[in-house]
Amino acid sequence: MPVIMMAGKPKIQFIQGTDELTIPDVKLTKSKDGTNGMAIFRFDQPSVFDSSGEVGDITGFYMIDEEGVLQSVDVNAKFVNGKPSGIEAKYIMRTPRDWDRFMRFMER
Repeated sequence: MPVIMMAGKPKIQFIQGTDELTIPDVKLTKSKDGTNGMAIFRFDQPSVFDSSGEVGDITGFYMIDEEGVLQSVDVNAKFVNGKPSGIEAKYIMRTPRDWDRFMRFMER
């Protein structure tokens, strides 16, 4: 009898091993010829700020699903009155294949 693997929920992490619990706003751009694009993720009060002191520093932006990991190092924290208030992460897609892979992650 075949074994059916139940895929886990896709995850976003800023610190490897620590799942981000906040749902981001996502904006997509795509070139007119469709060959490349960018996704901009904005997290308001992300949960990583609650645990970053105990777990470590933000090392990047990781989107994890059953196909593997999509990652970016284009991550910027926003501060208000010296306190972290948000994170913006950008993921660049340079080929139609990258775009399709990203969209599969987002659909999950």
